[in-house]
Amino acid sequence: MLDLTPRREDLDPIEIASRDEIEALQLQRLKATLRRVYDNVPAYWKKFDAAGVHPDDLKTLADLAKFPFTTKEDLRANYPFGLFAVPGEDVARIHASSGTTGKPTVVGYTKGDIEVWAEVVARSIRASGGRRGMKLHNAYGYGLFTGGLGLHYGAERLGVTVIPISGGMTERQVQLITDFEPDIITVTPSYMLAILDEFRRQGIDPRKTSLKVGIFGAEPWTNSMRSEIEQAFDMHAVDIYGLSEVIGPGVGNECVETKDGLHLWEDHFYPEIIDPVTGKVLPDGEKGELVFTTLTKEGMPVIRYRTRDLTRLLSGTARSMRRMEKITGRSDDMMIVRGVNVFPTQIEEQIPKVTGLAPHYQIVLTRDNRMDEMEVLVEASPDRAQAEARQASAGELGQLVKNLIGVTARITVTDPGGVERSQGKARRVIDKRPKE
Repeated sequence: MLDLTPRREDLDPIEIASRDEIEALQLQRLKATLRRVYDNVPAYWKKFDAAGVHPDDLKTLADLAKFPFTTKEDLRANYPFGLFAVPGEDVARIHASSGTTGKPTVVGYTKGDIEVWAEVVARSIRASGGRRGMKLHNAYGYGLFTGGLGLHYGAERLGVTVIPISGGMTERQVQLITDFEPDIITVTPSYMLAILDEFRRQGIDPRKTSLKVGIFGAEPWTNSMRSEIEQAFDMHAVDIYGLSEVIGPGVGNECVETKDGLHLWEDHFYPEIIDPVTGKVLPDGEKGELVFTTLTKEGMPVIRYRTRDLTRLLSGTARSMRRMEKITGRSDDMMIVRGVNVFPTQIEEQIPKVTGLAPHYQIVLTRDNRMDEMEVLVEASPDRAQAEARQASAGELGQLVKNLIGVTARITVTDPGGVERSQGKARRVIDKRPKE
């Protein structure tokens, strides 16, 4: 793979500023943000007053812990525009995230917000190895989902040529990658595996493509998946992080030269890690739930937004800004099976250890006579189609899962292509247990 390390002189000065400079800027912007929401968003001043806090109580960054959290339920309770901090005529764009249940979460952007968003995405693409003049194949979905337009505007800001194919039409994805010769692809990691399958189905060697970098996000993915993609395409695979409630993609990104966690763009987003049960702020290095406060958002700032993503904060390496580890799961994606906490990524990490299995999987939960049952559907690789080989692979994976989490899972090895494909975020868990 090519060395795509950005030149130091191409970085934004704040990316390599001292920690004192970064924290001074954060405190200044945080004070302004708290005052903005208190003065302009009734839902926030009511929450602050109920908690007995006022924007003037923030003297240091640590004082933020005095302020109440914002949750997805708050966004839905104020649906659609109750958390906007500007008049309607100042809102330049609206995005929404449907989630799985209830009302969608709606976010609004001023023109200034869209400029900031483009800036942080451009920074993320540059950190990934992107350069002015490259071509970017954008296979994230366009529309209310923030992925497609977020990457699009950031790529244009960096001077990258955008191929806005969006999601779906997998055969055409392969055709345009082959014909247009892009340098970068942006897509969910699970859909990249579907594109890889299509390359192989057409008999095209993916290592012969023009792709140099894949920027993958919108769902948790493991380092074993990174290795598979990098080896299959002979390209760099890096992680991008974001969520609609904070801004969209571009909250943080891995640096191609280190790939050791995602540097968070702390001049725009202030991160905390909390105990997901008690809400207590945890020190850097301890694992917990990621919380964000926006520092420059005008249209819809959020204060201490609980992401439900599980990770930990680490000191900076390639940049001065702190890193977070790859997301290992979500507190609301956790499955409780026979009293044991199980995350889909725990299963995903075991699959590459077994010869003859493809990385496509799905977990099905059922209940039989009051007993939880977990079935893992996983595909056989094309060279392990025989029943005896599949049985051996199933037995090996079942033992790995049992050893890791202490729960017996039924492993079903399907034909190649037998597991449902997703053109966006993968649906990893199907819970058929009766609701109580």
